[in-house]
Parts: sequence; structure tokens; C-alpha cells
Amino acid sequence: MKTIFGKRDIKLNTGSIINKYGIYFILVLLLVLCSALSGNFFTVKNLLNISRQISVTTMIALCEMVLLICGGINLSAGAQLCLSGIISIYAYLATESVMLAVVVAILVGSFLGVINGVITCYLGVPAFITTLATNMIFRGVINVWTGGQTIWGIGGYSILGQGYIGIVPIPMIIMIIVVALIGFITKNTILGRRLLAIGGNQNAASASGVNVKMNTFIAFIISGALAGLAGAVHLSRLSMGIPTAGEGYEMDAIAGAVIGGTSMTGGVGSALGVLIGSLIIGVINNILNLTNVTSYVQDIIKGLIIVVAVLLDIQTKRNFK
Repeated sequence: MKTIFGKRDIKLNTGSIINKYGIYFILVLLLVLCSALSGNFFTVKNLLNISRQISVTTMIALCEMVLLICGGINLSAGAQLCLSGIISIYAYLATESVMLAVVVAILVGSFLGVINGVITCYLGVPAFITTLATNMIFRGVINVWTGGQTIWGIGGYSILGQGYIGIVPIPMIIMIIVVALIGFITKNTILGRRLLAIGGNQNAASASGVNVKMNTFIAFIISGALAGLAGAVHLSRLSMGIPTAGEGYEMDAIAGAVIGGTSMTGGVGSALGVLIGSLIIGVINNILNLTNVTSYVQDIIKGLIIVVAVLLDIQTKRNFK
């Protein structure tokens, strides 16, 4: 008598379950481990601190995801964050309007995304090289603009990163709104489906009538806008404009995106997954700090996490094709 499900069916079903729910199991196990390692982990103060920290990481991870799903990458996200945040501080000091300053940050980030998009999509330079170069350019602009000096006295602008609505930190509210918005765009809009199609198979997407250059260009703009918003939140949380803000944030962002299920080879990714991935990175950073692990060792651990996440992504695709 033949079985209803063959070995391949069981294999595919198991792989589907792992892909869909594995990250949640990892998060639960990590939370249990952290609570055992430090009695301060599950305190209200510490959990709120984690929520504020991951708000910026999540927005930058979404900035990466939007490009990764269509086969791109953004190595200038941290510099975009910093430059957008710095200019938004100047806008606040000139107008004393937090809302206007946030709009300025998003517009500046979008403009920086346009620069990356034009160079990559219409001049034909690979995204890796483009954003590596613009990372240095944007950092140079920041130092020229500020003279390498920290901007102090931003006053009421700090409410964006430090304020609360009830007991909920404002950065957390902004993060949830952004996750919902990007989730809607990638799952329920034509643009989102086109970006996923481009990342899955660019030639097939082009053959089916998708304008690869234009849609990828739009992805660069969205990515820049997210980095700009993250910059406003991050610098307002710091209560100062630091020219070195955002350095190395690309590592946490890419790690959060990949751990959250976004494929480095394109075609796969979700905003909710990025949120969970960023939460995992945030929890790891937090417990390492609580247990007094040095920053050098933290860098090693985060680097290993990225390697393992990418290897798992490659292995999963190989096993469940």
C-alpha cells in the first residue's frame, strides 16, 4: 500500500514549518536564556530600553530589506542616518518644529537614496560598490558640514527619541507604524510584488514586463527615507548631533534582516520577520552588555551570527528546492 505523503513531501513540509516558525522558537529560547543569565533582564526598565534600541535597528534593517528583496544592498545606511539626522537638527534649531524636522530628515534620506539609485540603476554601478562609495562621501559631507564637532542643545527635539505616550516609548510607536507600512507595501502592493519578482529572477521579471530599473530605483528612495527617519529618532534619542552616529549600523541591520528571513540573494523577505530578527539582535546586544562582555567580543559574536544566518539561508534553499 502506497503512502499518501512521500519523503519529499515530508521534507518540504518540515522545511516550510522551520522557515515559518523557527525564528519564533529561537526568540523564545533566547529570552529564557537571557533571564537565566541576568536577573535584570526581565525588568520593565530594561525591556523599555530594548524597545527604544531596536526601534532604530529595525528601521535600518527594513531599509536593508527593501533592497535585499530585489537583489540590492545598502552599505551607506548608517551614513544616511547620520547626515539626515544632522540636517534635521539644524531644521529644528531654525524652526523649533519637531514635525518639520522629521519631514526634513525623511526628505534628505530620500534624496540620498536618489543618489544611490541613479548611480546603481541608471549608471550601471553595482549596488555594493555604489553604497560603499557613497558611505564615504556622505561621511565626508557630515564632517565638512559640522567641522567634525558635535551639535549640542537640541532641546525639545529629544522628545522624539526619549518621549512616551502613556508608558510606551515614542520610538517604539514609530517603529510599529513603519513595520506595518513596509509590511503592507511588500505584501499587498504591485510595487512590493515587483520587487520580490526582481529579486527572485530579474530576467524573468523583465521578460514579464516589469521595469527593473525604475522599481529598483524606487526601492533605493524608500530605503533612504527609512534611514532618514531612523536618523531623526536616533539623534533625538542621543540629544545631540554626533558626526560619527550610525557607524557600523549596517552590520546590525543586515544581521537583523537576514536572521528575520530576508534572503541575501533576493526574492524573500517580510517586515514582521525583520522586526523579530532585529529583536533577536537587540536582545543579544542587551544581554552582552548586562553580562559585561567587551565590545570587541560583541563584534565577533555579531559577525558570526551573520555568517551562520547566511549559511542557513543558503542551506535551506538548497535542501527545499
